[in-house]
Amino acid sequence: MAQLSGSLNVHLGDEYDRDLRAALLNALLESGATLKDRWQGVGGSQDVSQEEWETADGVVVVEAETYVGLSIQGPEAAVTPVVRRLGR
Repeated sequence: MAQLSGSLNVHLGDEYDRDLRAALLNALLESGATLKDRWQGVGGSQDVSQEEWETADGVVVVEAETYVGLSIQGPEAAVTPVVRRLGR
């Protein structure tokens, strides 16, 4: 886990891993997070999506990008419980 200025940015795995995405969604919902915003786009051969989730401990951002992977970023207190639910 990389820590940057009070927040965590955790690479979870491949962006195309459907089981991982489903597990991440379940972990977010189980932790009480609610979806605030979502966008997606295409740039050349890259698909990019971003979701903002509101938690009791702050906003977390889930990003999926072709060739980069799936990641979650936000305050440590908000990210850590989600990552632990994933067993990472």
